[in-house]
Amino acid sequence: MSSVKVWFITGASSGFGRAMTEHLLKIGNKVVATLRKPESLSDLTAYYPHTQLLVVKVDVANEADITAAFAKAEEVFGRIDVVFNNAGVSVVGEVESLDEGDARGVFDVNFWGAVRVSKEAVRFFREVNKPVGGRLLQVSSRLGLVGAPACGFYCASWLSPALEGLTECLVTELDPAWNIKVTLLEPGPYRTEISQGNFRAAPQHPAYADPALPSSQARKFLGSTERFDGDVTKAVVVIEKFSQLEDVPIRFPIHRRVLMAMRDKAKSLSEGADKYERWTDGLYHDES
Repeated sequence: MSSVKVWFITGASSGFGRAMTEHLLKIGNKVVATLRKPESLSDLTAYYPHTQLLVVKVDVANEADITAAFAKAEEVFGRIDVVFNNAGVSVVGEVESLDEGDARGVFDVNFWGAVRVSKEAVRFFREVNKPVGGRLLQVSSRLGLVGAPACGFYCASWLSPALEGLTECLVTELDPAWNIKVTLLEPGPYRTEISQGNFRAAPQHPAYADPALPSSQARKFLGSTERFDGDVTKAVVVIEKFSQLEDVPIRFPIHRRVLMAMRDKAKSLSEGADKYERWTDGLYHDES
């Protein structure tokens, strides 16, 4: 089997999507780069041949765009080895600060967009690829493990218990014969466009205006580039190497703060189970 892989990337215009696209092309892989504004990759399309880079306009909120992009990938490359499910929008605001319409719009892109891509990826790996199989990499975050102030709908929609829970369920449903591997990638604070202010901040609810409150501190943190110490160009190298593993975990932490969050949450869950274990006594039909 050829060592050259075909990657399908959503959100290829910036951040992890752009960095992954650049890295894969440099090492000789083929890329289907999807994004809302294809002109954002004009420098890459001018440098790499169409036999290596296919750029497709996709809005993940539009199911027809996703279906068409996978069909174009099949037409041009014949298969897809890895889907890098990365597209999303960034919004900051307390739960009370974001109105329902804006929150639903965030969910349509961040959660439902990821769901649409996931479903099409599984279908493609099973029904198009010969031999069957493929890798689905879901870009989540530390905020998919632990909540944070001023990030409620952002966490809940993309870096989320919703996406993470759905992915865990999906893994249990897949037939092993399909040879589909799925992993949630858990980055921490990496220096991307988000850390440079490329996010939408909802007007702050006046009840949270006290600068000492956690959500005000979080808003300040997001405007501080130096606090985002992760190097995206180094991270994508590790992710590409990880994609070659045969035995893969459901979660892959790729930042020291994520490792800390994982261990702290595991400890908290274990302590909670121990503390309240006796409360479950006598609740069952087989007990008198």
